[in-house]
Amino acid sequence: MQNSTSDSVFSAPNGARNAYGSIIRHTESARDIEYRVFEQVTAALEAALPENTHFTQKIRAVHDNRALWQTLACDLAGEDNGLPAALRANLISLAIWVTRESDRVLIQGATLHDLISINYKIMQGLRPAARDAN
Repeated sequence: MQNSTSDSVFSAPNGARNAYGSIIRHTESARDIEYRVFEQVTAALEAALPENTHFTQKIRAVHDNRALWQTLACDLAGEDNGLPAALRANLISLAIWVTRESDRVLIQGATLHDLISINYKIMQGLRPAARDAN
């Protein structure tokens, strides 16, 4: 949820991905990068949906989703974020909800459906035409 094209939303864990990420940052808009990260994280959540999914896969998917949202919240809270204040506040509230819902999934066994649904709504806002084409 950045308003500039200089930084990626989600930092990559290894050198190859960092190098690739650097190239992407110079060729894609911030919205495209954010969409791509949401797409990857959401795909991992969907892959963890089946009941026979190993719990560690679910933990990883929920952790990565929560990390994405926490990264977004930090960016949104920054004074240099150019989004309107009301939108930033709403997105930060969603990030807080994602953290709580992630705990419900991991501790109480709630489903991943609501986390996935929120991510799709954000993806639709980042790239409305992409969701309409599906």
